[in-house]
Amino acid sequence: MDLNKLFKAMLVAVPLMALGACSSTSDSETDANGSMSGTGSEYGNGGIETGGVAPVLSSAEQQRLKEQELRRQNIIYFDFDRSEVQSENAEIIQAHGNYLVEHPNVRVLIEGHADERGTPEYNIALGERRAKAIAKYLQGMGVQPSQMSIVSYGEEKPLDYSRNDTGFAKNRRGVLVY
Repeated sequence: MDLNKLFKAMLVAVPLMALGACSSTSDSETDANGSMSGTGSEYGNGGIETGGVAPVLSSAEQQRLKEQELRRQNIIYFDFDRSEVQSENAEIIQAHGNYLVEHPNVRVLIEGHADERGTPEYNIALGERRAKAIAKYLQGMGVQPSQMSIVSYGEEKPLDYSRNDTGFAKNRRGVLVY
């Protein structure tokens, strides 16, 4: 089978996602038959350069995508025996807050958790303080109290069962559940 016929058959059988034209460069030339010749490896596809053009995003669209990515992080970690929201978590909570303000019909459950150190009663109270700290932060951004519910699980639902500092740190958390 002739290469031109094979190429035409491939064009019919396989839909092309993107086809970009390329200009000639000093490394390549077009011969009398219109085919590319030269030493450049960029023409390994028979002279056709394929690929997508990266979209140009507005700053508002870039911010929206950044917040969308931040909202995938729904766990806020706390220091030992503390319920204050740490500054490194602010961006995550702000992304959730912006979403909730823009979507007033969406509700979120904020879970408070603690590690196993301390009495069960103390850890329930600590988990509640942690959940309330997140809710207070969100409310300060304009999220309506009716959009938020809180629950404390204390030490009852650990993420990590290892009894070491790393495991304890993973269990000291607040979780935003939609």
